[in-house]
Amino acid sequence: MKKIVIPLVLIGLVILSAISFLTSKNTEVTKLAVLKEQFDKKNVQHVDHTQFAELKKKFTSPQQVTEACIVCHNGRAQEIMQSNHWNWERAEYVKGRGIVYLGKRNAINNFCIGTEGNEMSCAKCHVGYGMSNSKTFNYNDESNIDCLVCHDNSETYAKAQEKGGAPDPNIDLTNIAQHVGKPKRTNCGVCHFFGGGGNNVKHGDLEKSMFEPAKSVDVHMGTDGMNLQCVDCHKTENHMISGKMYSLSSMNRNRALCEDCHTESPHDDAILNKHTLKVACQTCHIPIYAKVNATKIAWDWSTAGKLKDGKPYEEDDAEGNHTFLSIKGNFTWGKNLKPDYVWFNGTAGHYLLGDKVADTTKPLVLNPLYGSYNDVDSKIIPVKIHRAKQPFDPVNKILIQPKLYAEKVGEGALWKDFNWETASEVGMKDVNLPFSGKISFIKTEMYWPVNHMVSSKENTVKCNECHTRENSRLAGLNDFYMPARDFSPVIETAGKAVLLFSFLLVLAHGGFRIFSSRKMKKKG
Repeated sequence: MKKIVIPLVLIGLVILSAISFLTSKNTEVTKLAVLKEQFDKKNVQHVDHTQFAELKKKFTSPQQVTEACIVCHNGRAQEIMQSNHWNWERAEYVKGRGIVYLGKRNAINNFCIGTEGNEMSCAKCHVGYGMSNSKTFNYNDESNIDCLVCHDNSETYAKAQEKGGAPDPNIDLTNIAQHVGKPKRTNCGVCHFFGGGGNNVKHGDLEKSMFEPAKSVDVHMGTDGMNLQCVDCHKTENHMISGKMYSLSSMNRNRALCEDCHTESPHDDAILNKHTLKVACQTCHIPIYAKVNATKIAWDWSTAGKLKDGKPYEEDDAEGNHTFLSIKGNFTWGKNLKPDYVWFNGTAGHYLLGDKVADTTKPLVLNPLYGSYNDVDSKIIPVKIHRAKQPFDPVNKILIQPKLYAEKVGEGALWKDFNWETASEVGMKDVNLPFSGKISFIKTEMYWPVNHMVSSKENTVKCNECHTRENSRLAGLNDFYMPARDFSPVIETAGKAVLLFSFLLVLAHGGFRIFSSRKMKKKG
């Protein structure tokens, strides 16, 4: 009986294992199939805006377009006016500060430093018209909402340079108003790809190649692949867009995460799924960034203001990237870069206008990302670190917000007058902060999470790129033990000694058995 039962049990176990394996495979295939089916459905316009009488008139101002929009889309203006895209700030809880209003109006960065006093230039990326001063701008005037910058589908809309967010006067407002719809990559990218004054200056993973990327650049947005639009991941409800940019955000909420589609355990391999407890998807799936065009990795403001023969000048590298501009200083660029890695729990700190700097002997991190191995909410994420030297008041011990832009020479703007003293004096007056008249330059850093330019699974980070003692990608994270990367000389020596001792004992035991056996045979 036993001879029959045991084989049957073994066969049953094999069958159950096979069913379990195939079921898990089918489940994963089903998940992918559902996602592919969902995003294969292209957005179809169900409304022909060319037929609306309200939009057939000749528009002579952008405000007239907005007024026409809200005739039908009632209530939407109030939604926009609650958004940070409109207000340039939002209430955030910041560790050590409590609840503060945080945004472009009070945060300092190490690119163009800040918007205050420079709105005529910076407001090209405001979703409104007429922001010459963020303090006096009327945030309650719905007619100044720029509907077209996000909803133009004609791809002919453009903001004017240095006009406080006004559109280019040469565009056809009527034609554009008749061709509006769901935001496309071109709508989002016109600002987010060019932040900091040029293509790919800030992010490293968001730049003009992402307008029509190949699958090899981004597996999700590739036009020869899924061809996703920004809003497919950055879900929007009542004009509140999911996703965080931690140069201006501090809280772990309303984030756009890979797990929203792919779940916490997307792999067939259980060991890989265990990694997701502490390793963000991007860490393995974005091995390099700045794949097509270089990104700015360092900015030295201290050399700005230099002139040749009394005139501003520029120097470029072989790819056409500015390496020096009289108005901005020296730059360093990088392409096909491996990210740096940090622990991150979704929260961050920020340097705000007027904050005292206690220690200038080490780089000041303007947006520290919080997290650690022992923090249950933390995961390892890839980041771009942008390093800079920027103006600092050594007497008041605060960063300087200089006046950069002005329409005319003589208004104190650095980009017109090339004088740091007057630019600093006027700029600090604009933000109601003291200026001692002294200027030095200190080192600063900013951390930019890398979330785009996702590679295919065949091109992900290999195990031995992290699990290695030589040049591990995670060499900078040393608050935990990683197999194959970390070791203790004491434990290593002790382990070798135990192995050697065990081997000697085996030899001794074997030798003793052989000796005893021979001795017994002789007696026999």
